[in-house]
Amino acid sequence: MMDAERTHLSAMDFLQFVDRHPSLISKAAKWTTVNDPKLSQNLLGMTFPNPVGLAAGFDKNAEAVRAWGALGFGFVEVGTVTPKAQPGNDRPRLFRIPEKEAIQNAMGFNNHGMRALRERLKPVFPLHHPLGVNLGKNKFTPNESAVDDYVQLIGELDSVADYFVINLSSPNTPGLRELENTSSIYDLFSQAVAATDVPIFLKVSPDSDPEYTVGLCATAVDAGAKGIIATNTSVDYSLSAKSKDFGGLSGKIIREKSYTVFRAIAEELFGKAILISVGGIDSGEEAYRRLTAGASLVQVYTGLVYKGPLMVKRINQELSELLKPEWRTGITDVIGSDLASSSGRS
Repeated sequence: MMDAERTHLSAMDFLQFVDRHPSLISKAAKWTTVNDPKLSQNLLGMTFPNPVGLAAGFDKNAEAVRAWGALGFGFVEVGTVTPKAQPGNDRPRLFRIPEKEAIQNAMGFNNHGMRALRERLKPVFPLHHPLGVNLGKNKFTPNESAVDDYVQLIGELDSVADYFVINLSSPNTPGLRELENTSSIYDLFSQAVAATDVPIFLKVSPDSDPEYTVGLCATAVDAGAKGIIATNTSVDYSLSAKSKDFGGLSGKIIREKSYTVFRAIAEELFGKAILISVGGIDSGEEAYRRLTAGASLVQVYTGLVYKGPLMVKRINQELSELLKPEWRTGITDVIGSDLASSSGRS
């Protein structure tokens, strides 16, 4: 019954309260965390206690990074952060489509800026779980200067991040998706990778032709990207008669669209880069489908709105039950197993 953005801010207020009280974090973790060693894996030098992460956009300013661990997440991604603070787009800019279990957001990279983020993370980093930082350019930075924004962000934040994500796929910053081309991506990643030892991922849109998106991802990997996150929100407003004509759609409404793009990427890049799937994941069954299709990790966001904060625990419990006893290594035996069977590989 409450405005979507007000609800979001109220949730963040509560999480910030929990974040400031370590005793609450430890108590909550006892009944939200699934401690199954079969769900753990080491990727790029990071230990992920389970494969379910928080997608960027919920905790833009890293205000509750410890509290997320108390909800059972295996890793957390904060941001999107820009070099300078910016207010984002005008309100209202966040909407629910309940019958589709979807959210439509036109936030526009509202955040406190990179220096505020660094100062907030310095006292708590490193965490008990990997921490990613999602990076974006400022609204009024011209595209020809976008590389400077991303390199500046990396230089400012590489001491407080386990991995970075280059976000070129948000639909809410004018002209940003124009940077989703092979020339821009190769130039950007070549410079970004040279600026840090922290692994860098590319996050892609679900709206381009899958073959074209695969080419963009391959270019990023050739330029040094360690992984791909697929996908961001969609501007396919035909998915709901109740959608606005601006902003990006997320949640169950884009599940199949996101999966189709992810699957195409995995068929080309599985084994060459770490793949993270996001878009409409709200159950262990759906997370399992993404893992068998080649995802090492999955991320959630909109599902929390409709399924509640215990969703992460339920996903991990269901994944634990889905792991066959003969898969002694655990979750790593599952990852990409559908790709292997469909291609005839053992």
